[in-house]
Order: sequence, then structure tokens, then C-alpha cells
Amino acid sequence: MAIAEPVAGGLGISDAARVTGVSAHTLRYYERAGLMLDRVGRASSSHRRYSDDEIRWVVLLTKLRSTGMPIRRMREYADLVRDGDGNEAERLALLEAHRAAVLEQLEAMRSNLEAIDYKIALYRDRLAG
Repeated sequence: MAIAEPVAGGLGISDAARVTGVSAHTLRYYERAGLMLDRVGRASSSHRRYSDDEIRWVVLLTKLRSTGMPIRRMREYADLVRDGDGNEAERLALLEAHRAAVLEQLEAMRSNLEAIDYKIALYRDRLAG
């Protein structure tokens, strides 16, 4: 998800939660777990202010997590990104391994869905006949 226009001064945690689709608790957890690339900025009131880049990063983290990537792997990926240029091969390998795992999950889900569809067809036939 991309923000259409830059957000002057960043988003507070409630707005960041709404835009990213995760809870404020999850945003705080991502910080504590070492998943953010940098410390989230603070307003003079000491409230968190999420930049556009941080919002985009949280959206990516959310996609990785929702596809089953373990937190430790997400942290490993964040560490690699944080380290900067020169480790792209490691980042690629990590993401390709995750992609392969997601494809396996999709295939298992397709197979399970076929079994459900088969049973649905049986019951529909019985009810129609």
C-alpha cells in the first residue's frame, strides 16, 4: 500500500495503524522486535511519527507476516536491509526461500479446496435429486 501524498511531519500511531491495517500494539511490537529499519521519529510531545518510508516498510512487514514468515526471519531481513548495500544476494535468497514456502502453502490450500468442492458437489447433487 502506498500513500498517495507525502505526509508532512508523519503519521501518529493511530493513523499509521489505520493506514497499514495493523494495530497500534503491532506497530509498537515491530519496534521492540527490531523489525523497523530505524527508530521511529517522535514529535516534540514524544508521540511517534511514522514517515512515508516507515509506513511502506510496515506494509511490507505485514505482507511477509501474513504469508507466514516467522518473526526471526523478518528480523534477519530487516538486519540485512539495515546493513545497506552489498548483501543483496542474501536478501534475494531469503525472499526466494520464503516465496517457495508460500507456493507450497498455496498448493496445499488448492488441494484442500478441491476436497471441499468435491464434498459440496456431492451434497448439492443429493439435495437436487
